Amino acid sequence: MLYQLHELNRAMMAPWVHLAEANSRIFSNPSSWASGLPGAERIAAGNELVHRLGKDYEKPPWNIHEVEVEGHKVPVLEQEVVRKPFCRLVRFKRYSDDAPTIAALKDDPVVLVVAPLSGHHATLLRDTVRTLLRDHKVYVTDWIDARMVPVEDGAFGLDDYVAYVEDFIRHIGATDLHVISVCQPTVPVLAAVSLMAARGEPVPRSLVMMGGPIDAQRSPTAVNSLATRNPLSWFENNVIHSVPQPYPGEGREVYPGFLQHAGFLAMNPSRHFMSHWDFYSDLIKGDLQDADGHRKFYDEYNAVLDMPAEYYLDTIKTVFQEFLLPRGKWKVNGEPVKPSAIKGTALMTIEGELDDISGLGQTQAAHDLCTGIPKTRQEHLTVEGAGHYGIFSGRRWRETVYPQVRDFIARYAG
Repeated sequence: MLYQLHELNRAMMAPWVHLAEANSRIFSNPSSWASGLPGAERIAAGNELVHRLGKDYEKPPWNIHEVEVEGHKVPVLEQEVVRKPFCRLVRFKRYSDDAPTIAALKDDPVVLVVAPLSGHHATLLRDTVRTLLRDHKVYVTDWIDARMVPVEDGAFGLDDYVAYVEDFIRHIGATDLHVISVCQPTVPVLAAVSLMAARGEPVPRSLVMMGGPIDAQRSPTAVNSLATRNPLSWFENNVIHSVPQPYPGEGREVYPGFLQHAGFLAMNPSRHFMSHWDFYSDLIKGDLQDADGHRKFYDEYNAVLDMPAEYYLDTIKTVFQEFLLPRGKWKVNGEPVKPSAIKGTALMTIEGELDDISGLGQTQAAHDLCTGIPKTRQEHLTVEGAGHYGIFSGRRWRETVYPQVRDFIARYAG
């Protein structure tokens, strides 16, 4: 009943949340008489904070409408090229009417960004995608909230995730493709390419794996400890719930987004408390730039999705409890996953020095498994001072990580 109780509480709080939003606008709008009252700034700030703490956060838009290429502003159009029940394959297509720019766009490498299905929406990689678009043709996996997928569309497990990645690679064309996987999908991406290589299918030119649990036995973090401390039955009994009405996925078993969000906050409660306090203080002081930065961050951070129960439990068991990939014992739909079968693909792994989600060495473990790839085609980067998000978003990503990723892809682009 937890999911139903959550929805009931959300519905009961909605009038107060909307009232707080209205109050914040009344007391902060310069054209309103109330904004001139003593203490109006504090009243407006307090009400906006209440509104933001209680409101619903829907999936944010990608908002990638243009990018600079060869010194020109180039329009970008979001296109859905493949749709499956649990995922959309999206292409961000760049357009230009300048002949030299068109020629440069045609020669750019093709990149598939496999976004994580681990709580947040794929739009968390907005900065990753926007930066890649400077020099690449970019596709991205845009995962669909499981509560929006009718039960009639069937289940979705880790094996299905691997199959989705294979299908997307085939659709784009592996021959000239470079695949970037961020966090959780490093495992199913490595499995997908391994299976394709073992069958003799074309494989991508390069793989870039960022901050993922290839071998979660190395440098275990709090996330790893939670998975190993409790048996699989604990997760089945405590975090899996049925989607209630009125969502299209009514009756589907999921790991609800609101529980995941509570887990995210519990990892660093003091940091989030101080962030909200600073936001309140910035509003009172009139520091609108910092306040807007807070809004943008939490609009993304607080937007979570439900994960299919089968997929979540498969991941806990396969990746974090039994470590089947590094032990060489993982089978996907009966086929053994052998990373050693990959031979013609270049491999780059990237880790953050201060990553508290995927510990140091967990992603680098891919090099030990991909013994068929020559050492001359393997690279590893540890980003000093970077946490988990810093390796794919923000200043360190744009100034330190991206130039090396761009150059690595260019070397193997043909």
